[in-house]
Amino acid sequence: MKHDSVTLYKFKRMIEELEKKEGRGTELVSIYVPPGRRIDEVIAYLRQEYATASNIKSKSTRKNVMDAIESAIQRLKLFNDAGENGLIVFSGAIPQNGPGTEKIEVYHIIPPMPINIFLYRCDSKFHLEPLKNLVKEKEIYGILVIDNEEAAVAVLKGRAIAEIQTFTSGVPGKHRAGGQSARRFERLRDQALNDYYKRVAEHANEMFLKYHDIKAVIIAGPGPTKEVFSKGDLLHYTLRDKIHVVDTSYSGEEGVREAIDKASDQLRELRLVEERRLIEKIIWMASSSGGVIYGEKQVREALRNKQLALLVISEDLDKYEVELKCSSCGYSEKLTLTSEELVSKLPQRLAEKCPNCGVTTLSKISEEFLIDVLIKEAEDTNTQVELISSSHESGEMFKKAFMGIIGILKGHQQALQSIPT
Repeated sequence: MKHDSVTLYKFKRMIEELEKKEGRGTELVSIYVPPGRRIDEVIAYLRQEYATASNIKSKSTRKNVMDAIESAIQRLKLFNDAGENGLIVFSGAIPQNGPGTEKIEVYHIIPPMPINIFLYRCDSKFHLEPLKNLVKEKEIYGILVIDNEEAAVAVLKGRAIAEIQTFTSGVPGKHRAGGQSARRFERLRDQALNDYYKRVAEHANEMFLKYHDIKAVIIAGPGPTKEVFSKGDLLHYTLRDKIHVVDTSYSGEEGVREAIDKASDQLRELRLVEERRLIEKIIWMASSSGGVIYGEKQVREALRNKQLALLVISEDLDKYEVELKCSSCGYSEKLTLTSEELVSKLPQRLAEKCPNCGVTTLSKISEEFLIDVLIKEAEDTNTQVELISSSHESGEMFKKAFMGIIGILKGHQQALQSIPT
């Protein structure tokens, strides 16, 4: 698959962790250095800010800001240049356990895509908006499925259908009787159809034009209506050169999902299509040819034994690996718990006696997202990892059917690639 889902996941998780950091007053420094900007120039700029910070009236704020700037300078000195994507440094006094316990923390980030701004900012939180913009799903498509009875307008954003509206035409079926009344009926029917097309187009324009970087508009449907609609100059002029027409068996909301499959050439860059294809192949293998392992215990055992070619994980896996240790005898164990079980089951387990020495001295020494643990184990064994979102139907089905974890055994990855979709 073209997108490195693990890199993107780690980047998003890092942003989430930085977002939790909060300083006292405006003591957190954010520095964005774009490609081509000289590091020595940035350091000289920060020296000026350091001098300005010496005028801050509050003694503690002054010290924390100056320490944060100096720490950022020292981190920047580790780099000869900003690199092809730029460089980001966050530095600041983070309270560890209430006021007066601040400790300078410094982070540097090499973004996955180029940043195009130079920025220095002092605030109570790190400035993360430019980073968040980098990981926003860039591929946006409009889908319009229509026949003479119903229509659906949807926006596909990244992996999921971001918006969808459905409409009924209210147009009666064709009149079969002859004579003047039949001709009048047809004129009225044609007028009703035109009004229906205009109504659908009005809603489609309103929805699609909210997304300035929409890549294409897929117009689909089971009959000739889609061609009539696409040629009618009903959509906004900025959208007309982005139109692609495909045939579907259905209209309405079901037709939207069919259009996604049928328009795979136009949507080939879209992560949703890639994920759906992978899940379809996995389900086919699981039900017919084998080579698939699921269940956390079985998958992790195969992973440790270096038997897996590919590990597929639901990105929304709500599980944690918790390590407990007995302070009396050193006995330790690891549990996999959901977020709900962390509240309900973990306290019960900690209140129980140690199975080794019989003393009630168990305590939690670590808690980590299971998905992070699995990624580390896969990286240690050079196993490829793909993360699947459950924000679409196929991803949700994968999460429920396989508990969010599945492994493809070595020797079967070629079979996976050769399965038609």
